[in-house]
Parts: sequence; structure tokens; C-alpha cells
Amino acid sequence: MKTWLLSALPMSVLAVIGLASAPVAFAQDHGFATQCSALAGQTLSFNGDQARIVSADFRPDKAPFTYGTFAGPATLNLPAHCDVSGIMHERNGRFGQAYAIRFHMRLPADWNQRMVFQGGGGSNGVVGDALGPLATSGPTAIELGYAVISQDSGHDNATNSDPARNGELAFGFDPQARSDYGHTSLKASADAAKALIRKTYGKAPRYSYFVGCSKGGQEGMTFAQYYPDVFDGIVASAPGFSLPRAAVAEAWDVDAFASLAADANGHVNLMDLPRTFSNADFALVHTAILKACDDRDGIADGMVLNFLACRDDDVVAQLGAVQCRDAKTAACLSGAQITGLRRVMAGPVSSSGRPLYAGWYWPSGIANDAWRMWKIGSEDGRIPALNVLLGGASLASVFTTPPTTLGDPQSRLDYMLAFDFDRDAGRIYAAADPFTHSAWASIASRSTDLSAFRARGGRLIVPHGDSDPVFSLKDTVDWFDEVNDRNNGKASDFVRVFSVPGMCHCGGGPATDQYDMFTALVAWVEKGRAPDSVVATAGGGTPWPGRQRPLCAYPQTAHYRGGDVEKADSFACQAG
Repeated sequence: MKTWLLSALPMSVLAVIGLASAPVAFAQDHGFATQCSALAGQTLSFNGDQARIVSADFRPDKAPFTYGTFAGPATLNLPAHCDVSGIMHERNGRFGQAYAIRFHMRLPADWNQRMVFQGGGGSNGVVGDALGPLATSGPTAIELGYAVISQDSGHDNATNSDPARNGELAFGFDPQARSDYGHTSLKASADAAKALIRKTYGKAPRYSYFVGCSKGGQEGMTFAQYYPDVFDGIVASAPGFSLPRAAVAEAWDVDAFASLAADANGHVNLMDLPRTFSNADFALVHTAILKACDDRDGIADGMVLNFLACRDDDVVAQLGAVQCRDAKTAACLSGAQITGLRRVMAGPVSSSGRPLYAGWYWPSGIANDAWRMWKIGSEDGRIPALNVLLGGASLASVFTTPPTTLGDPQSRLDYMLAFDFDRDAGRIYAAADPFTHSAWASIASRSTDLSAFRARGGRLIVPHGDSDPVFSLKDTVDWFDEVNDRNNGKASDFVRVFSVPGMCHCGGGPATDQYDMFTALVAWVEKGRAPDSVVATAGGGTPWPGRQRPLCAYPQTAHYRGGDVEKADSFACQAG
């Protein structure tokens, strides 16, 4: 269930069962199977809108369901449920494309009177499996009795792909498809889900939740800001709420690394980017970061828990200590490499010094493949930089107006290297016929006005890795500070940000990236227990499998107070 673009969300949610009220049970012999099948072909009408049910199939208890993961196929034995596919807002768009919003729902026979909206990832365009991945391990939402919806955000990667307009990102050439991707498909899908729940169970969900990471995190933020009445609780991990600005930052980073790979004529080949830093080079950077910042939390344990005390000057000093004095070798970093990294970490700016996106905290996960794959690609060159493959095409197609048609992957790199940060960065805020709204207006969700969400009692949890190479934790922290100022220092009454030391994008890295924010959210929403910390565990791919640390609500971070260094209770959350 986990991908870098979807989510690497928390551990077990078994405790949720204890928080749920008695389920609404529909045994098969009481007609749930018949009721399910009868949904097919029906039209739902709600809030002045409509959705058509394309299929509805009863799945018996413990029927196996196989899905793909990075580790290969995995199988779940799901509880009895109604598997529903629906469609709405069918229309003919630009360039002969037929668009629609497609959604997928699983409605359990034994329903816990709750709903989960499963966030998407990347450019979306896939309807999703509607399992509700709440954790890196443990049961899914459907297994816990939640009704679950996933949706494609208004375009289909298979049917709407157009080779003449950047393939699967062709939807960026259609104003309505852009808007649906940004936010308008979300409310329509949630309304359809609640209407289907009412039709199936005869009542609305008692509580409604959203869980997503990356683009899914942006979707969670969008609900809180644009549609504050839809959800009681939201987990918005690594939120892409500044997606167009982050895409500009990707071009900035690509340019910084490419400067190390240019030939005598200034040309850069895409396959040369991975050679700008070897894994050994990144290991030197990682060691420098640890020397500068590891002990700021009270113990040198290979983790930078107090990321707020990790100062740029201290890291740069340590990098200077391993700078090559003569020719470049595996034991040192060139001055150009250090300069390039410093440029990346400072974040993109215009020629006048105006920030175009946030800077970055020095990432203790920098030596991990989950970091380098985004910035420069795999060391063996088999996978080019995701910042180019995904970021370049997205910047050209979806996040700037008017959109730009590109060709092969090399053309995406060439486009990014030709990007003018004075002239072109403003195109994320531009509107031009037929686009009546800018990409920023259609897609960003960085508003600090959450007053309506707060007033209706909504609760928002925002986990974010400090080594995320895609969306900057600094941007998330700055946003929280602005929300806090707007709420007279009381933002934590309804929203909490949790940094995850060492974690890359939605998971991975030398981190305790296995944690359970969903149970914490449910306890906050349904029991009023606000989470000050959440215990996280390191996975088998880290240097310390099984290690525990508390993840602390910003602005606190974990500090060692004595005891077993592998146990969470040896650390306390504190400021400074």
C-alpha cells in the first residue's frame, strides 16, 4: 500500500476499535448482498449534484484481495463488503478528451458508522483501491469497519493520456481538469460518498476522516480550508499545499546539481545528473550533519531529533572540514559540490533575493536513496531524477500558465534548466485564456485561515519528515507559525505538526517512520485527547531496527533524559 507518492502512514490502528460505537451489521442472509447488487445502475442525487453507480458487487467475508507493493504482490482477506464504482461530472473537455470524476467505495457489511476518504498521490489519475491505508502495517480502514472512498481527481491516466501534450499530464491543458485536480473533485466525491452511505445504511456517518500523504496531504489541507464541514479529523502528511512553488523549487534544485555536470559547452545530459554526487559523497555530507547537530538533543545517537537547533553555519563548517584541498577524491567533497548543496538548502530566490519557496532543514536522510532519487536519480543511472521526470513535466503542464508541451525526458531537463526564476516563476500565479484561474489559485491550499474548520470542531494532524526532498518541512513549520499567530497562539487547540527526524518523502530514510497518527486523531476527535507526542519505531531498513522515539508536537522536539537509548520513554518532548 505504501509508495513514495502516496503515503507511508503510521503503525497499527487496532486501538480505534475500542473507540468505535457498535457497528451497523448487515449479515448476508439479511439481504446485504442483494441490497448491494441493486445499487448498480442507480443514480444518486445530492446537494444539487448527481453520481451514477457503474457497478456494485458483493464481496463475501474473507475473500482474498491481491494488490501491488514495492516488495511484490500482497494479499488481504477483506471482510464482507459492497464494492462500488461510480462516476460523475462526465463532460467533453479540450482537445477531444472525455473527462469525468471516478470514485471507488467499499461499504462493509459490519459498519462502524464512520467514513475514511483515502487521499491520492502524485498527479493522481487512478481511482485507487479504497482500502484505506492507515498505517505502514496493521489493518486497513475497510478491515476496521470504515466505509472507504478513493477517487481519481477528475482525470484518467489511461484514457486521458495524450502523447502530444505530455502524456498522463495532458489534463493540465484543460482548465476544469486542473481545477478538479486541485480541489473541486474532492468535495463532489465526498458528497457522493456520504450520499451512498446514507442510501446503503439509512444514516449519515457519525464521524468522517481523511488520511493522505504528499498530494493526498494537499487534499487534506484543501478540505480543511475550502470545505471545512466535510471532515471531523484529517491526517495530512507531507502536505503538498504549496505544490506550484515546490515545483519551482524542483527546477532550482535541478539547476544547482546540473551546474556540476555541464560539459565545456554548458550542456547537461540527464544521465549525468546522478554522477554529481556518489553515495560516498552523500555519506560525507550525512556525517557532517551529524557532527554539527546530532548531540543537540542531549545524545549522539545517529539521529538529529532537535532539527530546530541544527544551524546552517555549523553544518557548513563541518562540510568545510571535508572539502578537498587538491583533486577530488572519494574522501572529500569539492568546493563546487558544497556550493551546490548550499544553494539547494537555501531554497529558490529571484535575482533580487525574493524567496520563491521555503528553504530546507539540513537532511540527516541525505545519504538515503529515498532522498537522492528525487534530487539527482539513482547512483547507477537506471532511474533519472524524479525532480525531472515528474517535476519538470508537472511544472510545464499543470503548475504554470499557459502550459508547455515537452518531449522526451531530456527535454524535461532542458526545460527546467531554461526556466527563468524572474520571468517564469510568476507563471504559477498567472491566468490566461482559457485559464481563468492561476495554477496557484486552483491547486495551492496554504491558507492560514482555518477559522471555519476550527469553529466546527475539526482536528488536523500534519506529520512531515525533516529529510523530505519534495516538500519542505520549513514551509510546513512556517505555515503553522502563521496559523498560530492568526489564532493568538492557540493553533494547537485544533492543529498539530509532528516532525519526523530523518524521514524522507512519506517514509524511508534513517528514521522512526512507523507510527500511528490515525489512532491519535480519532482519540482527539472522539475523546478529546489531544496528542502531545506519538511513539514511532524504526523499520528493518534503518541502522536501528526496533528503535523507538517520541514524535513531538511542534515546536517541541525529543530530548534524551536518560535510560535505554532505544526506548521512547528515555526521551521527553521539550522546547529548545
